Amino acid sequence: MRKFQFHPCGNFKESYNEEIKIFETDFGRLWLLIGLVLLFGVIPFISSPFMLYVLNTVGIYAIAAIGLNLLIGYTGQISLGHGAFFGVGAYAGAILATKANFPFILVVPAAGLITAAVGMVFGLPSARLKHLYLCIATLAGQFILEYVFVQWESLTGGAEGISVVGATLFGLDLGNDRTFYYVIFVCLVVMTWIAVNLIRTRYGRAFIAIRDNDRAAEGMGIPIFPYKLLSFAISSFYAGVAGALYAYFMMSITPEPFNLWLSIVFIAMIIIGGLGSIPGSVFGAIFIVALEEVLSHGTEYLMNVGPSAGAAITIAPLREFVFGLAIVLFIIFEPKGLAEVWRIVRSNFRLWPFSY
Repeated sequence: MRKFQFHPCGNFKESYNEEIKIFETDFGRLWLLIGLVLLFGVIPFISSPFMLYVLNTVGIYAIAAIGLNLLIGYTGQISLGHGAFFGVGAYAGAILATKANFPFILVVPAAGLITAAVGMVFGLPSARLKHLYLCIATLAGQFILEYVFVQWESLTGGAEGISVVGATLFGLDLGNDRTFYYVIFVCLVVMTWIAVNLIRTRYGRAFIAIRDNDRAAEGMGIPIFPYKLLSFAISSFYAGVAGALYAYFMMSITPEPFNLWLSIVFIAMIIIGGLGSIPGSVFGAIFIVALEEVLSHGTEYLMNVGPSAGAAITIAPLREFVFGLAIVLFIIFEPKGLAEVWRIVRSNFRLWPFSY
């Protein structure tokens, strides 16, 4: 009969399979179950409409951030085009839903596959380029896709964009925020589970080897270019799925949101959350979305207050400054991001009362 373990009493691992286990003890599994119950059984019923909107935005951005972390944090391939790939997924989902009349259950994965194919095209320079030069190549991809979104009017609708009707799943209307909350967070849980398990496979170990030293990885027999291309495809697939969900959630898409700033926001998420950490991607998405809402509401409040109305005009453009400052502060004081903060908190609770 299997014995339940709720507290680690040392490192007694005897095999590699024990080393790569997601949960060291049953205590982690218990808290995961509690978290899922709260996520699906409590939070959507106690949240206001505005809070549901914020949570849905966090869920969509977290999916895209996980994909970018697989590319940058685990494979070491810097990309400044993730916002454009997110836009490809949104447009692919909108076009499949409106012009091809695909059902919702097929639109989301199909949009992910289309975006993965586009991502592989823009990942081809990784065969010859890396570091700053690869970053510039992906930046060029960002601008190319932005141009396509605006100029290919017969497909994308140009500046007017595309309106998307509310999604339905097996006859169930997903048009309201509470119902779509379940769709988004089921996708987030599934995509997080896939990412965590991907890193435990030989593909994930190859990604990490390429990140640490690509020449040593090649010397060990790892074909680095196919793995780099695979990483671009997987990262873009995540962006495409998130983009398709975004299109259904917003019900109308235009080219403006999918600009370079969005790519920078995604990079900020994984830096602040923690490079090379799947939970860190989620933490980063929560932090950035919350920061954006605080800045938005703070500016709106200042604009409505007489003495500070003039100052609000000056404060409004400082969002970029605040984001840059947050990134710099995390790099200086906590380079491993919020994921490391969470690890320290967990360790303190695990060792309590002997940690003080």
